[in-house]
Amino acid sequence: MTEAADADPGAFHPALHTTACDLFGVRYPVVQTGMGYVSGPELTAATANAGGLGILGGGSMTYEELAAAVRRVKELTAAPFGVNMRANQPDIDRRIELVVSAGVRVASFALAPSRDLIRRLKDAGVVVVPSIGAKRHAEKVAEWGVDAVIVQGSEGGGHTGQVPTSLLLPQVVDAVDIPVVAAGGYHDGRGLVSALAHGAVGIAMGTRFLLTSDSTVADNVKQVYLTKTVTDSVLTTEVDGIPQRLLKAGAVERLLDTSAVRRYARAARNAVAFQRLSGTPWPDMIREGVAMRRSNDLRWRQVVMAANAPMLYRAALVHGRSDIGIMATGQVVGLIDDLPSCAELIERIMRQADSVLRRLTGT
Repeated sequence: MTEAADADPGAFHPALHTTACDLFGVRYPVVQTGMGYVSGPELTAATANAGGLGILGGGSMTYEELAAAVRRVKELTAAPFGVNMRANQPDIDRRIELVVSAGVRVASFALAPSRDLIRRLKDAGVVVVPSIGAKRHAEKVAEWGVDAVIVQGSEGGGHTGQVPTSLLLPQVVDAVDIPVVAAGGYHDGRGLVSALAHGAVGIAMGTRFLLTSDSTVADNVKQVYLTKTVTDSVLTTEVDGIPQRLLKAGAVERLLDTSAVRRYARAARNAVAFQRLSGTPWPDMIREGVAMRRSNDLRWRQVVMAANAPMLYRAALVHGRSDIGIMATGQVVGLIDDLPSCAELIERIMRQADSVLRRLTGT
């Protein structure tokens, strides 16, 4: 553990102790997002021990995997952490019970949870923080009672919107009266200061935490990321029907050149493979597909294509097959050239942010 993990938060500029620190129960306003197949117990706990908010990527786990992962995080850290879930999962009620009984501090969602889910979590003392990519979505969940939102601009990796962070962030800050965490394009202390200047209470990062020594993503896959520039990603709907930003590598370039018929055939094969691997009953998968279609206004073609994502992500991020899998990335990948520990990364961010603020304020 490095100096950042043990540092007195009061040693930094007072502007760096924000509402996020108090809301999440952490020392520093830095969030590691709940990335599927990436944010396992080790990365989550390392972030928490370094003073940030680590979020376990529970959306890609079975219930049994999630329960084991939560137990493991609690073995590795006594600090608060979060769990990311998908509100349309058939067993979401059981997952909420797990989060509550385990004393998890934060529940994050990639898709907006229902009013009922928000109420149940808040009544149990869990902080509810969905991720959003549009002003209207932020306004909706704020009205429903969430505690904060993570606002991701189009620079961000994975599923994302069309508006860049520099425009979306101030728009959302002006529209809602709850804390806003900025995501999309952040990797250092300068970015943290810029987010605070826009009215955010902290920053959330995915790609930057994926590229740490605490991340369990295979080293050969990390090396692929480190070779990329800010233009080596693509925003596409061809994987699962919903826009997401992916690294130009592996299956992505071949997928974009494949005919629609062949993409559907691949999606069907992957659906069968995912069902066998996860053990999810077919009726539950179908119900989840129907819920996905309704909540996101998708065509059936897009729901079928969604079967691609879990298997393709798993191939690269779990099995190290960057040649045949897909890898979500933010455009910020082109600014990253090393693999620090989470403690080293957060220390660097905080010290740089402190230096920038003191230079700007003359203190």
